[in-house]
Amino acid sequence: MIAYTDYRFDGRVRLEAGSLVEWGYEVCFLVPREAAQAKTYTLEGVTVKELSVDKYDGKNKLVYVYSYLMFLVLAAIECTRLFFRSGVRAIHVHNMPDILVFAAAIPRLFGCKVVLDLHDAVPEMYQAKFEKSSGLVVWLLRWEERICCALAHRVICVNHVQKDIVSARGVPAGKIATVITMPKFAPPTRERQERSQDPAFRLVNHGTISKRLGNDLILGAAAQLVHKIPNFELHFVGAGDNLEQVLTFSRAMGLEAHVHFHERVPWNQLSEKLSMMDAGIVANRITAATDLMLPSKLIDYVVLGIPAIVPRLKAIEYYFSPDMVSFFEAEDIDSMVAATMRLYQDKDRREQQPINAKKFWYENQWDGPKSGLRNLYAELFQGPNTGTGEMEAGNTEMDGTPLRMIEVTRERETQTSVK
Repeated sequence: MIAYTDYRFDGRVRLEAGSLVEWGYEVCFLVPREAAQAKTYTLEGVTVKELSVDKYDGKNKLVYVYSYLMFLVLAAIECTRLFFRSGVRAIHVHNMPDILVFAAAIPRLFGCKVVLDLHDAVPEMYQAKFEKSSGLVVWLLRWEERICCALAHRVICVNHVQKDIVSARGVPAGKIATVITMPKFAPPTRERQERSQDPAFRLVNHGTISKRLGNDLILGAAAQLVHKIPNFELHFVGAGDNLEQVLTFSRAMGLEAHVHFHERVPWNQLSEKLSMMDAGIVANRITAATDLMLPSKLIDYVVLGIPAIVPRLKAIEYYFSPDMVSFFEAEDIDSMVAATMRLYQDKDRREQQPINAKKFWYENQWDGPKSGLRNLYAELFQGPNTGTGEMEAGNTEMDGTPLRMIEVTRERETQTSVK
């Protein structure tokens, strides 16, 4: 596996890699280095090998391109080496960017299966991240997406709304699988019931701190909520390119006593961090990219039984009804405050809303009959019409050797890493 991501903190790629190990695959994961020296280690059965390139999280387009290309070159070399020396059978590429799929070009010529996992739609994400972009650049990115999807045997989209968009741009619908990340968290050592005697009302937002994800809007709402809710607390867990701006904004508004910033935590420790929160909030702005996102933090709240406050955006409304989450009008701070107050004042709703939201979990269980990833690999190696019941953990090929795969991935900005 190869990933332009911080593996320990990226929930989606860790879930996919760990699940494939459980299902009988041997997984090697290539990622950028976390420190000055690249290292190799094993985590939950996955061999993680760092490549000698640093991951870039800034806003300079040229530095982004350089970092991506350096990673692509090193990933291509290592993919090719592993294919010929270790018998790798599949290379699973997670964007961004889509062009990482070319790391698998040589192995594909010799019969290696290639999967492209579209965590984000690159044309929309480019527009959202850099705010201004020419029509020519967007047009070129759409063609880049189409070419990269053509190179892959199968394409994964993270929700049905994104699938419809990608399909409309020329990728055959039959080639696309929808795989919704449904994290499997370890139970927290502290039960949420312990919070019943705590007078504080704690609101949390975790993951990437970025303008397009509306962290500053949450601060604007907090400035009102501190005067409406006794013992109100707002907690941010994570990092991102707008962290310093949000910190400065919080100080300028005099919210230091009520707003708390926490460093991001490894994905397997997230449930412990969130277990003492009363509600989770998502505040994505309205952009072409966020309209296609089913935020991973929202799914985390659903799985952990935490009531969620969310904006009315296309992908969210596709899956969730008003009795499952508390909606507000996107980018409207007053609407966000009103939704939070309704949830705070209605104890029965706070208890019932997470129960209703479990419907989403039941319909998209990671190990259930609709497990898109498990079915995809069953079909990839064993042919169509192979159900999950035939793909039990420990399956091997006919010669008795484990199936081996490489996964090429880039951090998802919506979704399951702590963002």
